[in-house]
Amino acid sequence: MPSPAITVAMSVFNGERFLAAAIESVLGQSCGQFEFLILDDGSSDSSRAICEGYAARDSRIRVIARENRGLVASLNQLLDEAQAPLVARMDADDICMPDRFERQLAFLTARPDHGVIGSLTTDIDEQGQPYPLTTAEHPLTHAEFLERIESRGPLLAHPTVMYRRAVVREAGSYHAAFQHCEDYDLWLRLAHRTRIANLPQRLLRYRHYSGQVSNRHALEQQIGVAVSHIAYRERQAGRPDPTEHLAVLPAIDQLDTLFGRPGVAAEVRGRVARALLYSRSEMSGKGFDLLLEHVGEGGRGADLWRTAARLVSFGQPRRAFKLVAALAGA
Repeated sequence: MPSPAITVAMSVFNGERFLAAAIESVLGQSCGQFEFLILDDGSSDSSRAICEGYAARDSRIRVIARENRGLVASLNQLLDEAQAPLVARMDADDICMPDRFERQLAFLTARPDHGVIGSLTTDIDEQGQPYPLTTAEHPLTHAEFLERIESRGPLLAHPTVMYRRAVVREAGSYHAAFQHCEDYDLWLRLAHRTRIANLPQRLLRYRHYSGQVSNRHALEQQIGVAVSHIAYRERQAGRPDPTEHLAVLPAIDQLDTLFGRPGVAAEVRGRVARALLYSRSEMSGKGFDLLLEHVGEGGRGADLWRTAARLVSFGQPRRAFKLVAALAGA
């Protein structure tokens, strides 16, 4: 095989349900000069067998199978083993449009100042039917990308991106401390190193279902997002980023010490609590405790009173009473 223009990087962990469709959407690309690295991260289902079956029929596929180490380790290993200067991310539950790689390769070839290009998505459910979202579309230009960081809206859909391998490696690749939001932290670290954009075409069918990371680890993900924003501001101000070499993030109560000033922990609690107000699982779990701490630190607003009503509808009347009592006492 000639030197590939693109390395497609996919990590799989127990992904048998949607895996075949994801692989076939990559193999069906109009731009076929790529190597396809699939890392099976210790799956206990038939994922490895599915991948090896496709590899036996298509020489562009190389399967890497090992024990489970988690997504961040898998992504960094895929970056290390990639042979091409451009890396196209892909997840095992999504579907590429046939012209995705062709369009993204053309964009990066024509714009050497851009290091990352994503695209808009078509959001689907488990059955492949439309999945309605009320969030804003991803920003198209680098200027819009920087504005979106400040407004804390969506930046890039990770499985849509193609990036320059060298740019990502020079930025330190994916950081282990930001597990469950490792991509978001990476985009913030890249924001002032290179230009980042999204194509206006919907080049990926992005699947939503109950088992995905954003649903299973919502609390940890939102904590990581909040801390990554604070680290971004540190870098903007010319101060060292204390998260840079961490293997794990400290507990929220320890963030003031980590960043060397008071108020960081309270800011993170407030950001996270408000991000989880509509999550039934988190308002029935640890997210509710964080919300009470936020109220105790002065959190106010009509949205918090409305959350008490939602807790009743969630079948949590005792928690609704606790929240009302905390708000009334505050």
